[in-house]
Amino acid sequence: MDIRNKANRIRLLNFSTPQMRAFHFSWFAFHLCFFGWFGIAPLMAVVREDLALTQTQIGNTIIASVAITVIIRLVIGVLCDRLGPRKTYSGLLLLGSIPVMGIGLADSFETFLLARLAIGAIGASFVITQYHTSIMFAPNVVGTANATSAGWGNLGGGTTQIVMPLIFAGMLMLGVNEALGWRLAMVVPGVVLFFTGIAYWLFTQDAPDGNFDELRARGELPPASGENGALQSFTVAAKDIRVWALFVVYGICFGVELTINNIAAIYFFDNFDLTLATAGLIAGLFGLMNIFARTLGGIFSDLFAKLGGLKGRVRWLLVALICEGIALIAFSQMHVLSLAIGIMLVFSLFVQMAEGATYGVVPFINKKALGAVAGIVGAGGNVGAVSAAFLFRSESLTYQQGLFYLGLAVLALASCVLLVRFSDAQEAEEAAAYREAVGDDTGAGALSLR
Repeated sequence: MDIRNKANRIRLLNFSTPQMRAFHFSWFAFHLCFFGWFGIAPLMAVVREDLALTQTQIGNTIIASVAITVIIRLVIGVLCDRLGPRKTYSGLLLLGSIPVMGIGLADSFETFLLARLAIGAIGASFVITQYHTSIMFAPNVVGTANATSAGWGNLGGGTTQIVMPLIFAGMLMLGVNEALGWRLAMVVPGVVLFFTGIAYWLFTQDAPDGNFDELRARGELPPASGENGALQSFTVAAKDIRVWALFVVYGICFGVELTINNIAAIYFFDNFDLTLATAGLIAGLFGLMNIFARTLGGIFSDLFAKLGGLKGRVRWLLVALICEGIALIAFSQMHVLSLAIGIMLVFSLFVQMAEGATYGVVPFINKKALGAVAGIVGAGGNVGAVSAAFLFRSESLTYQQGLFYLGLAVLALASCVLLVRFSDAQEAEEAAAYREAVGDDTGAGALSLR
């Protein structure tokens, strides 16, 4: 996909260009999707009592919340190639708001499970976020743009841990009981998601020079048929071993983050004898690291690209994954609250930098099938989350043991990065594109406030 007029700077306070509007709307929409996706997680101690859920049943709802996203992410990437990110994101936000508000109608394990399954579809918003920024920003800043938009979106996993207990407390102050309070609390993120879907449609466009249907009408973008059709682009991406290597890699970083988002509050609540609000606050710190950690992963990816080309991006990804695995194993062995919090933050730093580093590589795998590649790799994150969730549904395995085994898996599977290689011709082509983008930039630095 040959998109012209990509931005070579990220001007955070500039909302006048289509590139920056796409940047801000995409991270904000993803942030809200995260809020709706995991809004129920910090309230699970209350839900557990209200619906009389066992640990196994809670584990099954965790699996459900991320399982459906695997399929939706595969589909959503192809839809981005065909319809464009604007239409795709708007539709997902509007439809996804319905089960978020509707989960309050659950009155049994089965209905609660189905609600979490349906809500999981909005997790596919990540793919659209990465797709939209990938086609809006030039090679010298695309790693930073992807990492920052995704990181600020993932930040929703932290804010929901802090804000949802406060919304719940506010409902109780209105005089409702706990059983009704958690149900009413989930209406809030659902309503916000609905109105954000309308805003995305009104204020963004697919590419720097217009929407996909306009570009195709002008002959500036190939038609979404034939060799450029959805099935063909997905097939091309699926045949590339590098795509599946990154699928596994994203599973052991983003998949791990999703798992921690689901269990962190109840883990601290049960293991350190904390109140629900305090446990949610501490768990929220893990997600709040996204405000800068994933961005650092993208910045380092762009920096390593400057020094070592595409090989540099891959090497940085491997380093981040190894550090993540070591930190996770250390976190699993902490029995003192202060130490557990400190190591959790170190672990959070590396897991999120690894995510940013992954999508610093994705835009260069196959530009003609960018949506399909982004969708498959993104789905890997949810496959990782589903796989990891099985460690935490067994009554015979403690959460600490599950975290230890998960850390070992990260270290072992990090070796998949070694399968991601680029030809000399592609290395040369991307090096030239990088120099051209830097040459067009008269400012100082890739990310600025003006």
